[in-house]
Amino acid sequence: MRLYRQQNLFTLLIILLITMLNPSVYAEEDGEESIDISELNQEQRQELGIEVSTVKKEQLVSQLIAPGEVRINIYHSSQISTRISAQILKRYVRMGDEVKTGQALINLSSVQMADAQGELFIADKEWQRVKKLGRKVVSEQRYIKAQVTRQQAYAKVLAYGMTQSQVNSLLKSNNASNATGNFDLLSIQNGRVISDDFVPGQVVQPGDVLMEISDESKLWVQTRINPEDIASVKTGAPADIFVTDKDILQGRVIQIHHKIDEATRTLPVRIEVDNKQGLLHPGQFVKTALEVSTGKKVVAVPVSSVVLLQGNQVVFQLKNNRLEVQFVETGEVRDNWVEIKSGLKAGEQIVTKGMFLLKSFMLKSQIGDSD
Repeated sequence: MRLYRQQNLFTLLIILLITMLNPSVYAEEDGEESIDISELNQEQRQELGIEVSTVKKEQLVSQLIAPGEVRINIYHSSQISTRISAQILKRYVRMGDEVKTGQALINLSSVQMADAQGELFIADKEWQRVKKLGRKVVSEQRYIKAQVTRQQAYAKVLAYGMTQSQVNSLLKSNNASNATGNFDLLSIQNGRVISDDFVPGQVVQPGDVLMEISDESKLWVQTRINPEDIASVKTGAPADIFVTDKDILQGRVIQIHHKIDEATRTLPVRIEVDNKQGLLHPGQFVKTALEVSTGKKVVAVPVSSVVLLQGNQVVFQLKNNRLEVQFVETGEVRDNWVEIKSGLKAGEQIVTKGMFLLKSFMLKSQIGDSD
């Protein structure tokens, strides 16, 4: 009862507002006042929150709904490992930390590296001596040998895991006692440490993965589609990722597998998603909705713009700055758009906000006429 009174009060307030703006909108019959919506001018429509849009042809789309699993984007990920046998001395970062390209991650010590560093010092000293004497003093063979030996020693240290800047800094110290085999592993990308399964003091072998770095701002969601539906899914097609009913992320199809999974008899589809908000995490299960095209463009309007009036589907059309009721025949409904088979053409204008207010005015007018 209270809600009914509030609605009546709201309607009266609207009527009073329009009366103040333009009394000619009303026609009096037997003491009752009713609103002629066709007489509402542009200013009055704006005051009432009525919005008008141009009818266009739209590409109606449907969606394939399927479960999906969030996965790491391996194209934006890297593994940190050593190339030689070494002992872990220190960690500089931990799982969950954000890192930058070139940032030190782990400090290692290796006997192999120490030998390679010592050989580099010797080779560098010989090369500096020979280069200073010049080709006129030393033989061509000795000159080339010293040069090549130094280059090989330098390349060996790089191959073992030191960076060029680390090697240059070591040589610049001009102190062979610094050839301790100590060196740092650096990050090769910006991202977050997502695993670091090791402890200081641990001896590791070539290829052992010590850390994983991943840029989680762009993740993958992998879903599976039945082979009979895959023809309608195209690379680049938009996709909605439902984290919750309210949290929906936008993605796009980037890859479609060509080999059917033997266990599920489906084709995996990979979707790339912008995850800058941090709502998704690898291993998480989500719902996906892949957009599928359904043919040529048709005249279509928002579903909410079509209302029922005395059992008929109608829209409120603006013609010559006057609002009129227009009967329409509707077709398919896709993604909040409804096809208009007849009654409207592209380029015409209809009300897309405030339809139910206009409908209430119409019904009130009809009730007044029946009295």
